[in-house]
Amino acid sequence: MTAAPAPAAAAPAAAPAAGLDWDDPTDLANATRGRLDGLEPCVVRNAEGRVVWDNERWSFLAGECPATADPSLWRQGRLNSLHGLFEVVEGVYQVRGLDVSNMTIVEGTEGLVVVDPLISEECAAAALALYRRNRGERPVAAVVYSHSHTDHFGGVRGVVSEADVAAGRVRIVAPAGFTEEAVSENVVAGPAMLRRAQYMYGVGLPAAPDGAIGFGLGQGTSSGKVGMLPPTDLVTATGQVLELGGVRLEFQLTSGTEAPAEMNFLLPDHGVLLVAENANHTLHNVLTLRGALVRDAQAWAGYLTETIALYADRSDVLIGSHHWPTWGRTELLTMLSEQRDAYAYLHDQTVRLMNQGLTGTEIAEELAEFPPQLARAWHARGYYGSLSHNTKAVYQRYMGWFDGNPAHLWPHPPVAAAERYVEFMGGAAAVLEKARRTVDAGDLRFAAEVLNHVVFADPENREARELQAGVFEKLAHACENGTWRNFYLCGARDLRDPSDRDAPGSGSGSGGGLAWGLPADQLFKALAVRLDGPRAAAHRLLLRWESTTEADGGADVWTLLLANGVLTPIRGDAPAGERPQLTARTTLAVLAGVLAGRTTPAAETAAGRLELAGDAEVLTTLLGLLQAPRSGFRLALP
Repeated sequence: MTAAPAPAAAAPAAAPAAGLDWDDPTDLANATRGRLDGLEPCVVRNAEGRVVWDNERWSFLAGECPATADPSLWRQGRLNSLHGLFEVVEGVYQVRGLDVSNMTIVEGTEGLVVVDPLISEECAAAALALYRRNRGERPVAAVVYSHSHTDHFGGVRGVVSEADVAAGRVRIVAPAGFTEEAVSENVVAGPAMLRRAQYMYGVGLPAAPDGAIGFGLGQGTSSGKVGMLPPTDLVTATGQVLELGGVRLEFQLTSGTEAPAEMNFLLPDHGVLLVAENANHTLHNVLTLRGALVRDAQAWAGYLTETIALYADRSDVLIGSHHWPTWGRTELLTMLSEQRDAYAYLHDQTVRLMNQGLTGTEIAEELAEFPPQLARAWHARGYYGSLSHNTKAVYQRYMGWFDGNPAHLWPHPPVAAAERYVEFMGGAAAVLEKARRTVDAGDLRFAAEVLNHVVFADPENREARELQAGVFEKLAHACENGTWRNFYLCGARDLRDPSDRDAPGSGSGSGGGLAWGLPADQLFKALAVRLDGPRAAAHRLLLRWESTTEADGGADVWTLLLANGVLTPIRGDAPAGERPQLTARTTLAVLAGVLAGRTTPAAETAAGRLELAGDAEVLTTLLGLLQAPRSGFRLALP
């Protein structure tokens, strides 16, 4: 007996929004509560006058939802586009809508505690200026990074200076492992993540009813100057209490949840609980579409259980690093509990079905929606993460890329496979004819899969590219999930205009981390993954770096060993019995500039900022073996 074809599905990213209370005013009331001021217009420019943030582009969301958008995602975008300075409680303020993330400001007796200073310096400076316009010129005493994603530390130099931190006038607090994880996600894998993040966040898409309408977690990402100042204080254990600027903070370490290094904290004197990105007004990602380490949904749920036990009876307001607050103990307990249950459900049910023999793709179809109470909760809707790709991520965490079917063990790469599929199906013309019938029948998912083979087998086939672009648009306009919508729309755009793209940074993985003032060990790790191993295998080099500090002239000594196509950083002197072929003495900032290609050894030597002793060709050889990452590689085309 032949199995019946799977039903067509035009809206793959989330379950239908049946049962939602469209008349519930709570989210709108909370998103506007306590507003003190805003920017008119809400546009931020850099020193050269280039716009790095434009919240005005979302003004169309005040209108009625059209047929080209999911009503639930439209509602979320409208809420996220509300901007301004908001009073949470007396002494605690948030600036929302000046970037993808929130900047929280707590007033202390000795200065301000700034939490999560946005992506870029320009936006962070504008946010602090908006606060000071209303609350006066209080100094910043401390900065807190809640976790290791760029939108929570990248704008730090817009609120404090490196000199103030070095002099001890400002403390910077972060969870244990922060610097290592920030480098891993934003520098080591940053270039590849950045390109996919451009699709995920819809960078370059027009803000319009048939274009970008936000991605659930926020509306967009700023494109200003990104930086980092290393922490001066680390939170290493739950229950740790710090007093910063006269403000008491009690921390909960939540490593391995939404970020590998993350933490919540309670402001016990204010009754305010900040949960970073561990509880949001959207289902979050167990694995983001831009790429990252797979997160532990089971641990995530467990930490939220701990959060409830530690803080729920001492909290009156719940705030996060995105979205709007939740007021009231009953209300915040409900939200934390439902968020916890969402991650626990998708984890536990994925594992249950995995142990029944289903693959990740099969599980995603089986778990099409949450149980009724969770499905009706606005904050658990799949605007940013989705049940579909989150269940696949849980499967991947346990089982990896391979589903166990030997036929999938050694497939051809995409182009070679596509050429074979198209020939097998009778050639491109035959496939296109069948694909049109598939589109007319409403099975857009299969049409997209089939047309992808034609496009990859023959990228110059304009007819195939246009048909695929139209399919992507139809899929996009039905998505409740904002990141899926953006991926589809960016794919459609690039199919029609396949020029390589190097759009401004998305904010979630800048890849330019060699400019961030990283500590030496992290700088060399970032350098090692840019080495062209096959070419480097013909060389054995030994370089000694004496990295001086401008403050006291002391030197931090590192040896770089290049052997077998691997660059190994060694703290201190060369291995016993070996002499470095070249010794370089300079500051870490100059070293980073040389290695990143922003300056040259000759220029720095001439300026007196770099001293070389030995064979200078060794450095030239090393630099010539580094491969700059591509920032605009294709995704929807080969």
